[in-house]
Order: sequence, then structure tokens, then C-alpha cells
Amino acid sequence: MSGLIPGLSADAVVTVNRVLIREGYTIDDLEERVAMLCENVKTYHSETGFLGGMVVLNSGMVSNEGSTLGQAVVSPLKDREALIITFWNSFDEHEASHRSESFQPLFRKVLELCQNGNEEIAYRMLWSGKAYTAKEAREARAAKERYAKAA
Repeated sequence: MSGLIPGLSADAVVTVNRVLIREGYTIDDLEERVAMLCENVKTYHSETGFLGGMVVLNSGMVSNEGSTLGQAVVSPLKDREALIITFWNSFDEHEASHRSESFQPLFRKVLELCQNGNEEIAYRMLWSGKAYTAKEAREARAAKERYAKAA
């Protein structure tokens, strides 16, 4: 692990909620409700297993270089699909956060705008990392070139 989120260990748990925004709700509604929920988690669970998180919105862009399922131009879920991703020391600590009295009312408000209900999947960390600095990238390329010739 190389500092993507300070304190993120190799045995961290990552949870992912996929939200499809229900007709009649907006991105602003999602942002407001998720902000309240995330503030609650940071305030009440930073000392009980919460390490960090992020919320990402489907931009509509589809990578034709990285996709093998055809050459789509734009995702049909643009501005309707979001992922709420959180990082935890353990799954038990995550589950305890959901049982919190302060969490549940905020969670229900987010669920109101979910077309797809909610399924939160927990993942085991396999890798995380941040980009190399410019110097580190040059050194890594030089090492690859040096050792590729030796092989």
C-alpha cells in the first residue's frame, strides 16, 4: 500500500454501494443526502474503523481503449449512477456503523432516491496505490529497461 488513503492496510475492507437515481430526484439531492451521511460516518466512526471514502458519479464517458464490449459513445447512466465507496479496518466495524442510531435516518433518506434499492458489496483489498513522482517514474522506467535487457 502506498499512501492512497493514510492508514489503509492490506487487509482493509472496501464497501461499494451502487445508486441509480430515481426519476424525480437530482444529482443535487444525491449530493446533499450523501454529504450528510458521509459527515456522520466521519464524525462518529473515524475512531471505530472508518478510514476514508469517496463518491463518484457516472460521467457518461466510456473508454473505448479500455472497454471490450463494443464502442459505446456515452453511458446511458450518465448523471444517474453513483458509487459510494468506503474503506474500513474490518467488516464488523462497518456493520456496527450501520446499526448506529444517528446513521439510520440519514441512510433511509439516501435510500428514498435509489431506484435500485441498495446492495452494498464488501471487497477485500488486493492493491491500492498512488502515482509515482516524476523522479520515481523515471527510475522505474530505467530499471525496467535495465532488467529487460538482462532477461
